[in-house]
Amino acid sequence: MFRWRLSHIRVIIKNMMSDRYESGEFFRELSNQVSVPVTRRTFLRCMGAGVTALAAMSISPPCIFGRSAPDTPARFFERLEHDAVQCYQCYRKCTIEAGSAGHCKIRTNRKGSLYTSSYGNPGALNIDPVEKKPFSHVLPGSLTYSLALIGCNIDCKFCQNWQIAHAKPGSLHIQSMTPEQVGQRARLSSCPTIACTYSEPTVWSEYVLDCADAAATLGIGTLVVSNGTWTERVLDELLKRVKAIKVDLKSIEPGYYRDVCDGELAPVLKNIERIRRSGVWLELVNLVVPTLNDKPEEIKKMVRWVKTNLGDDVPLHFTRFHPMYKLQQLSPTPESTLTRAWESAKAEGLKYAYVGNVADHPGENTYCPQCGRIVIRRRGYRSEILDFREGRCGSCGAVLPGVWS
Repeated sequence: MFRWRLSHIRVIIKNMMSDRYESGEFFRELSNQVSVPVTRRTFLRCMGAGVTALAAMSISPPCIFGRSAPDTPARFFERLEHDAVQCYQCYRKCTIEAGSAGHCKIRTNRKGSLYTSSYGNPGALNIDPVEKKPFSHVLPGSLTYSLALIGCNIDCKFCQNWQIAHAKPGSLHIQSMTPEQVGQRARLSSCPTIACTYSEPTVWSEYVLDCADAAATLGIGTLVVSNGTWTERVLDELLKRVKAIKVDLKSIEPGYYRDVCDGELAPVLKNIERIRRSGVWLELVNLVVPTLNDKPEEIKKMVRWVKTNLGDDVPLHFTRFHPMYKLQQLSPTPESTLTRAWESAKAEGLKYAYVGNVADHPGENTYCPQCGRIVIRRRGYRSEILDFREGRCGSCGAVLPGVWS
């Protein structure tokens, strides 16, 4: 049995996220990357040592089941008459009577002051490839220290992370982590970024902002994956601190937001435009749900809105839906539907359209918009940087926008 090194463990974590884990190709590539022969047998025999090493490095602190998080004073609210408050966390701007909670269920009015019940208690922690968020123009091939607190302010019937987003306070394996500890864990894990993801960071913005500040002191950037429903005052604070934001643009139709997501489209579009004007890197994702938002004319309408209001160089990802939450009766998105959306986006002039959750699709790759060469090749969450240096195509010298270093 060979001795596992920290570098081996990091490579294994990344490789196991590949859909080639069950194939011999996985072990051949792993052998090449760690410079040690690895077979399925030696891999399984040594995994125990790897897990032990991870625990020793404290990459993941222990979980505590069902412990209620202590209430923490909220920042974005105003006091009203009769001990009521108005929350300014998201577009709903809930008016909350004393003793009641807001729409997100994690903000409670206690005697005329607003408190959040989730601060500092992540319900999920993972080390993910940045491509999983997905970001295609942010440090390709890197890992990001991903965290989530419970809570969401809308209710998408297709929610892919409903166990976290719609969990009741105190119902998950949660653990106490200060913002400083989040940054330290990211550094120990050799992650150049932290990612606020999985649930809805809008409703736990105080923690996002504090984590971003703490991470920045260690030279670590912050990424945010969101539904885009902040108020202006929260978004303005966020834009001062983060490296990149990915917004789920669920549809371009207000009715879809209302009927399928229990939300509103207009505030999302407004915030997307605001991010674009700020200069913070922006990527968009559209989860294509069969029969609900997959009509060609709807896709084309979305693409045209993106090009007209944001420009032709904002990445737009079309990702495959898997039956989940309240839509388990539907089938996964056909690959042909995603291909059609991808081709429509390119035909309308978007330079960076992508297909997600479909391995071996040409829409996973990043192409130089000037010469057409593949500059970043992808398969699932694995990226291979080809003729591409410091944001430029090595063949023709064209500049591709993004966060490359």
